[in-house]
Amino acid sequence: MKLKRFEEIIGFSILGFSAIIVILILGTIIVHIIMYGSKVISWEFISDFPKDGMTRGGILPTIIGTIFVTIITTLFSIPIGVSAAIYLSEYAKEGTLTRIIRAAIRNLAGVPSIVYGLFGVAIFVQGLNFGSCVLSSGLTLGLLTLPWIIATSEEALKTVPRSYREGSLALGATKWQSIRSNVLPYALPGILTGSILGLSRSAGETAPILFTGVVFFLPSLPDSVFDQFMALPYHLYILSTQHHAIEQVRPLAYGTALVLIMLVLIMNFTAIFLRFKLRKKFQA
Repeated sequence: MKLKRFEEIIGFSILGFSAIIVILILGTIIVHIIMYGSKVISWEFISDFPKDGMTRGGILPTIIGTIFVTIITTLFSIPIGVSAAIYLSEYAKEGTLTRIIRAAIRNLAGVPSIVYGLFGVAIFVQGLNFGSCVLSSGLTLGLLTLPWIIATSEEALKTVPRSYREGSLALGATKWQSIRSNVLPYALPGILTGSILGLSRSAGETAPILFTGVVFFLPSLPDSVFDQFMALPYHLYILSTQHHAIEQVRPLAYGTALVLIMLVLIMNFTAIFLRFKLRKKFQA
């Protein structure tokens, strides 16, 4: 017993120490970005267009472009992802084919994002002749997000007790009525949380939009989904590595990074808030 207790203490100590290291590293990075990024954050920086080769001005087009492409990603990935999860969890028969599909979905979630970018070029930019535009980038990010949404939604559906389904079916409801009324409402907190976290990850991706529609500078906002656009992650990449005056624009890069982090945090906190409210509603 003493040996097991000692092993338990050692194990928890290693886990706690690892967690502290990760938190310290992450905290150092965030504090560093906040210290330097907050110096350039202003209303002009948020609401103005870039000027003089992005050595002055603001990042409004990058914010709007990121929001546009995230909306398209949401409209494409969530309906398809949740529908696929419902089918796999509620309708598909357990067997070799179903296990292969689930394994493929989880493997796709680990595919490097640049591969999705190249796939987006082949399918949306060239195959469907959408060209380099907001729509191509949004659909490409939708493909990137799909495996995450399917996996998290299926796990959320599995947490709903089987008795909820059986009770509804015993009262004469069809299978879809049972799923819609007795399963989805209770799985909704997990589905929304997983979906928003997946979307927040896609909002910070650079590689998938690199070849499908994003550009460094545009004099105006996109007028339609078939126009090119500016985006925060690609803008940050250019300012940090490719700009002709990197030292001069470094403060702007920190400001852009801070805005991107704030956008992702807003999406994450939205997921936490919705999960809390929905859980409270259905547990009442």
